[in-house]
Amino acid sequence: MRGVLFAALVAGAGCVGAIGDRDATPPATVPPATSGTLPPPSTCRSSPGPAPLRRLTRVEYNNTVRELLGDGTQPANAFVAEDRELGFTNNAAALGVTEVLEEQMVLAAEALAARADPVRLLPCAPARIGDDACARLFIESFGRRAFRRPLDATELGRFAQLHAAGRQGADFARGVRWVIEAMLLSPHFLYRVELGAALTGWEMASRLSYLFWGSMPDEALLVAAAAEQLTTPGQVAVQARRLLADARARPVVARFHAEWLGLDLVDQIEKDRAVYKTFTTSLRPLMRTETERFLDFVVWDGPGDLATLLAGRFSFLNATLASFYGVGGPAGSTFQRTSVDATRRAGFLTHAGLLGVNAKPNQTSPVQRGKFVQEQLICTDLPPPPGNVEAILPEPSATATTRERFSQHSAVPACAGCHQLMDPIGLGFEHYDGVGRWRDTENGRAVDASGVIKGSDVDGPFVGAVALADRLAGSAAVRGCVVRQWFRFAHGRAETAEDACTLAKVGERFAAAKYDVRELLVALTQTDAFLYRGAR
Repeated sequence: MRGVLFAALVAGAGCVGAIGDRDATPPATVPPATSGTLPPPSTCRSSPGPAPLRRLTRVEYNNTVRELLGDGTQPANAFVAEDRELGFTNNAAALGVTEVLEEQMVLAAEALAARADPVRLLPCAPARIGDDACARLFIESFGRRAFRRPLDATELGRFAQLHAAGRQGADFARGVRWVIEAMLLSPHFLYRVELGAALTGWEMASRLSYLFWGSMPDEALLVAAAAEQLTTPGQVAVQARRLLADARARPVVARFHAEWLGLDLVDQIEKDRAVYKTFTTSLRPLMRTETERFLDFVVWDGPGDLATLLAGRFSFLNATLASFYGVGGPAGSTFQRTSVDATRRAGFLTHAGLLGVNAKPNQTSPVQRGKFVQEQLICTDLPPPPGNVEAILPEPSATATTRERFSQHSAVPACAGCHQLMDPIGLGFEHYDGVGRWRDTENGRAVDASGVIKGSDVDGPFVGAVALADRLAGSAAVRGCVVRQWFRFAHGRAETAEDACTLAKVGERFAAAKYDVRELLVALTQTDAFLYRGAR
């Protein structure tokens, strides 16, 4: 059976591996000079930028077969995990197809087709209108959804031949399953194919659905595409708002936050129990839930603005996590919105999960915490450590403070450049130990949480992470960095010089919406990069 299917694929659309390899080269990037600050719109030139061919990620594959077939088994969980590029797993440059992945896709297609219910998927009754006529109607209707566009006459003919071969012996359902399996192995299913010089309505429908839902277009989008009602920015904006209002948008925003902030690393936190006696691995899912619930609430049920994400004076706790923090909180296991001490906690930066991830097993890490702020929130392009310099972490001390032990980084000329950007910010987190609990003293000495921001538009001294969060919440560099991060996630690639106008216009709309993240997503769809197709 595989031989028949692969012959159909090669004849119809080329092989998966060839398409994956063809577009594996990432576009040239333009790294930010010092921060995420965006150029003013008046200085930019209009251009859509590159448009690389994008393979469905594991999450997108699972979502798509759920919508297409009603199959919720999440077969792509068994696929080779995507590499991260610029922090995200949906970057086209990292979504090639290896032989191992190709075999996994074949096995998934076989299993999905075998589980498919032809009766539910058929738009007709073969006994009533005949096998050939019903098969053609099925191929048209199912293909339109699987390929996210109508099939052309050549494709219809080839899949009709495949169905006829599969139903030999009067087994109509087997022919249906052969067609399903072949379509699931087609590049037109596995990739978000865009071929023409200009985007078609069908291609725009896919851009919208995969941006907001991480899945195939629904019937309303397909109908709009067929009616040529996805051709103007206004029409696109109407659909963007409809998709954004749907519950299916929430997991996509949550996935962006998880990859941007590294929340998946919370699941891997390991600490030295001799140093941090209150930490157990059972706290890891609670720590992650705190941040996820906080981010979800702010974006969808709260004010939706970036400032609250960075500096909101509340969080979501249950009894166990409140006890770990050493604060009062709700009773029971249910997470509830909880006010926090405004002098000690502010936004996601002071959540134990992120503080624990950006620390070592037996001590805090001003380097990691400062690096997180510089790279993820300011978009500073920090180079890797010099190859001729051995990175040696200062050992914990029973007498010296972290500030004293880490002072050597600024003393080594080869290290000083980057560490002067990271360490002074990271030292501002010293009131939080390696698992994110508050501390007033270290080794019997009062904690010095003074820090300095460098390389942004809000440079200067601060004391403590709360003051840092408030400073970052008003930073144009941070706002611009968030625009860049969303751009990278939405387009599956790095920004280039051609994208200056797009970034500037999104930043302008973001500001006009008082930095509402929901409006930032809509703004992404109103740019040249989204509305038009650039060269690969």
